[in-house]
Formats: sequence, C-alpha cells, structure tokens
Amino acid sequence: MSTIGDDAVSRPDDENPEWTRHDVSTARPALTVIEGVFGAEAAEALRRGPGRPRKPDRKVNQTLRLDAEVLEAYRREGDGWQTRMNAVLREHMPRGGK
Repeated sequence: MSTIGDDAVSRPDDENPEWTRHDVSTARPALTVIEGVFGAEAAEALRRGPGRPRKPDRKVNQTLRLDAEVLEAYRREGDGWQTRMNAVLREHMPRGGK
C-alpha cells in the first residue's frame, strides 16, 4: 500500500519543474508558440473549432415510449440496436398522403 504523500510521479523533477507565479503569468497559448516556432500554416493546421463538427444528417433527440419487450428485443441484438431500430422505423414510415 503506497502513501499519498510520497508519490514519486507527483513530485517535480528537472524535466518537469513546478510552475511559479511568474511562469503562469508569462505563459502564452500553445498555438501562439507553435506559430512562432513552426509558422502560421502549422498553427492553423492544429487549430480547431469548438466541439465536434456538425454532421449534415443530424439525429433528433426524442423521447419515445416503447413496450419493454420491444426495447429488450432490440437490445439483445447487441451493439447497433438503435441504428437497426431506426432502419425499421424508416422502412415503415408513412409515405406522403393523408
């Protein structure tokens, strides 16, 4: 059993010294440093927008009440059960008309 106070991984060393207040106050964003060292093209290649890119065929989050037996039958089929259920619903969806 190890003691929390003597964890060698959490102790600073020469390659990973503990930051001082001065280090924190003079720190720059990583992309700024990368741009200065490797150029604007490298920094732009690493830059990404916030969050995951939107898919053109986004799904809609909808609450749907199902019989327990129906849901369990699809879940028993294993991974991908939601996709299979969507395919069945798509196959049987109304096609125009009233």
